[in-house]
Amino acid sequence: MTGTAMRHDRDGAAPAQRFVISFAGFNRPWAVWIAHRLEEHGHRVVLQRWDPQSSPGGLTEALDDLARAGGRILVVLSERYFSAGTHTDEEWNTALRTVTASHPDRFAAVCLTDAPLPSAVAALEKTDLWGLDAYEAEYRVLRRLDLPTDRIGTESGRRGPRFPNDPPEIWGRVPRRNPRFTGRNDVIGRLRDALTEAPPGASTVTLLGLSGVGKTQVATEYAYRFASEYDVVWWVPAEDRPTLRERLADLAPALGLPRGAGSYGEQIRAVLEALRRGSPYHRWLMVFDGCDNPDDLTDLLPSGAGDVIITSRNREWAARHTSLVEVPLYARPESVTFIRRRARRLTGDEADQLAEALEDYPLALDQTAGWLADSPLGVGEYLTLLQHRLDSHEAVTLSDDYPLPFPTALAILLNNVRENFPDALALLRLFVFFAPGRVPLRLLREFPTDGVPEHLAGILNDQIRWNAALNKLVQFSVVRLEYSDLSVEEGGGLETVQLHRMVHNIVRENLAEDEADQLSRAVRQVLAAADPGRPTDSRLWPRYAELIPHLDHAGVLTSSNPRIQNFLLHCLRYLILAGEYRTCLRLSEQTDAVWRAMLGDDHDQVRELSYHHGGALRMLGHFRQAEALARNVADRLLAERGDRDLETLRATSTYAGVLLSTAKFDEARQLLEHAFATYRELLGEDDATTLNAQNNVAVALRLLGRYQEAYDTDLDTLRRRERVLRVRHIATLSSGIGCAMGLRLMGRYREALARQEQGLKLHVQVLGANHPQTLRAEHNLGQCLRRTGDIPGAGSRLRSVLERSTRVFGAEFPWTLMVASDYATYLREYGDIEEARRISEEVVRGYQSQLGLAHPYSIGTVGNLALVLRAQGERTEALNLAEQALVGMRGALGDHHPWTLGCALNATGHRNITGRLDAALELSRDTLRAAEQVLGPDHPMALSAQIALAADLRAVREDAEASKHEDAGLKALTRTLGPQHVHTVSARQQTRPYWDFEPQP
Repeated sequence: MTGTAMRHDRDGAAPAQRFVISFAGFNRPWAVWIAHRLEEHGHRVVLQRWDPQSSPGGLTEALDDLARAGGRILVVLSERYFSAGTHTDEEWNTALRTVTASHPDRFAAVCLTDAPLPSAVAALEKTDLWGLDAYEAEYRVLRRLDLPTDRIGTESGRRGPRFPNDPPEIWGRVPRRNPRFTGRNDVIGRLRDALTEAPPGASTVTLLGLSGVGKTQVATEYAYRFASEYDVVWWVPAEDRPTLRERLADLAPALGLPRGAGSYGEQIRAVLEALRRGSPYHRWLMVFDGCDNPDDLTDLLPSGAGDVIITSRNREWAARHTSLVEVPLYARPESVTFIRRRARRLTGDEADQLAEALEDYPLALDQTAGWLADSPLGVGEYLTLLQHRLDSHEAVTLSDDYPLPFPTALAILLNNVRENFPDALALLRLFVFFAPGRVPLRLLREFPTDGVPEHLAGILNDQIRWNAALNKLVQFSVVRLEYSDLSVEEGGGLETVQLHRMVHNIVRENLAEDEADQLSRAVRQVLAAADPGRPTDSRLWPRYAELIPHLDHAGVLTSSNPRIQNFLLHCLRYLILAGEYRTCLRLSEQTDAVWRAMLGDDHDQVRELSYHHGGALRMLGHFRQAEALARNVADRLLAERGDRDLETLRATSTYAGVLLSTAKFDEARQLLEHAFATYRELLGEDDATTLNAQNNVAVALRLLGRYQEAYDTDLDTLRRRERVLRVRHIATLSSGIGCAMGLRLMGRYREALARQEQGLKLHVQVLGANHPQTLRAEHNLGQCLRRTGDIPGAGSRLRSVLERSTRVFGAEFPWTLMVASDYATYLREYGDIEEARRISEEVVRGYQSQLGLAHPYSIGTVGNLALVLRAQGERTEALNLAEQALVGMRGALGDHHPWTLGCALNATGHRNITGRLDAALELSRDTLRAAEQVLGPDHPMALSAQIALAADLRAVREDAEASKHEDAGLKALTRTLGPQHVHTVSARQQTRPYWDFEPQP
């Protein structure tokens, strides 16, 4: 028996009834809420969206069809219910009188508006719901339907929709609802189906269509219609990545997350993690509006129980694990209805004429109908004018992306602005030298009037003229205004002017060259004046994010003005620090050729640009390009200024950093040691630059396998930074990670764990839980936990870091590959072997693609994959890969590097298990000798080599010698790691040891 039936029997209420709720799509939240409340009282409810256009017999037949459905009909009245078609009030009155007379007592109504309605609505005996709270609204619905009211507010336990007058807990900058929104019910239906039918965690739908077709309007309408089903609705402008990241980070405080002292990346990762967990809100809707470059958004897409809507013109989203819902041109009835709402003076035939001429293109309909609404010009005359401009030289240049009539209609609209509203035209021409999309009004208010045409200067200096011009552009749908979520008292109000890309392009293409140069130069000055001046200060990053989209459109990248060039360099520095490597790379590449031609290869500005350019290349894994660029700069400075010049030292240190990425470890070490020694001599031992150089030396030593030297260097750097910079400085915290890594790599696992646990706590306190450096600390803690035997804790840490890294940086990002490699080795031993293989193969492909086959990271991860194959029983292929890794690592790093010894240790096991016993034994003896020499006899790898040698001796029946090595290894493991450590227990059980390759940051 269902819960509904039980309630009915228990309460002894009136028998369950069947209701059909008829509603306009605009009022869906009310219909859903009323249906839920009636179902909670034990009744059956059917929702029926009202669409009289689908009934060929007109209004009377459409209403009759409702009555034939059976049960009582509850009509949800509003202006939208009566404007769903193109029927007059008289037609409505006739239909309502006929149907209510034919079906007495079957129709009832609730009303959501105080606007005038057709007079025959009186026959429905409506009850008003607008402006009420939930209790009073439910009471009135029950009274109107003659149902008991003694159980108002009762709940069965299932979660229902929110009361429509109660907004979601978080409602973030969703555009204002379009009161003229027309039709699109089929599109909204497909969108809803795609979201609800998606598998858990994958509810992402892309609304695809041409510019101006109404994608944003559909997404906005969906947000309002289904708002009662979400706790969070958050709108993210996604035309460019910096703005996207800024808006996504703004959700952090709304979710109750601390802003922290870290970067946007920290806040974004906290937001995405909160959405994934569904804490504090489980039901959420995120809308990313206008994302035409999937690479800008893919790594920032949230997962979890909520829904994601993307609007885009780019079909590439089909390959990015989203469902596509096409937003087509209007159907002709939709066009006619929309035009008549926009221009009420037009008849149905005139609206049809206009729709035919404009090919049902929504943006064109909106702009031309808006113009006709305030013009005495008839539609016939307008269409004649339209045809004339198509045939004239004044017609706008068209492109394949635009339906033919629209640019011409837009040209007529802009001509009307030009002839009748010169202030509005001047303002519009200024707007087009910012990027299409959102122009922050703060920038426009700070515009210098001495560098612009006199007419425009007058507007900028006169607030009344400014407002009048802006309002005229809004009236003709040329621009759209957006407002801050804050109250006026909190500094909110009008925030941005939104200019459509198509309008932007057409206006800009038709500007005279001299006027374009003057306006472009003025906009560049405005942008440079808005430079906060400190890109290293994360508190100023929102200001930089606001400026980045406009750099290219204002000509900043090609300016010869040193002030503008310095501003651009600050922006690039911000992008690197904020983790916006792709945007930095794109802007750097565009600027590089221009500056080299303008300034020459040796200019200081070009060299400064190269540091940002190379940094973006290196962080994105383009190591060969980064190396060539850094080497060129370093060689030039070395030849010109010698090796003791500070700028030369900076360039050679940058070059050495790239060499570390390309596995030229010893060459890098020599450069870094020279830089450190020279800095120490010129600047002093405790100068911050000197300490940075000392830190870099430690990294090189660690990569060379000289773990004790690296640790000693890191420890000295840490102590100096604690004294000079203090304990909580970000550089000091980084040195702490280096020390913890050094302890772990030397086999001092318990010390490493203690230091890294404390270090992670400090990172969280100072930088926040999701700062990139905090993630690095957490990753190292996961490795420490694994080495000390806390297997569940290690798995949880590594999985969490990988998920966040993949989401923020992408799967091919070098840092992500490193974390994925470590997590795959964990899964192979303690988790899902199939998943371990999948991740291992992806890591190998990623490293081979980025670094080449001969790089130690490519070689080492091939060795890790061999262990996976061996675990799956593919012994021959595993042996081949293991031998390949051993040969490769010897060639790359020599016979005595710890990574080579690890590959040798693994190869002995592969040889043993495939029956190559003598070869395994020979290699085991060599490996043990080398490990004891390089790492010391008590290092975990040396002890593993000793246990492996015992196994190989036992395989050839050399039992006495095997027992000798086994006993010695067990005693040393017990002494150094403890009797219950996983390595000790495995050795006691005669389980053959292995070695996991770990790529290092």
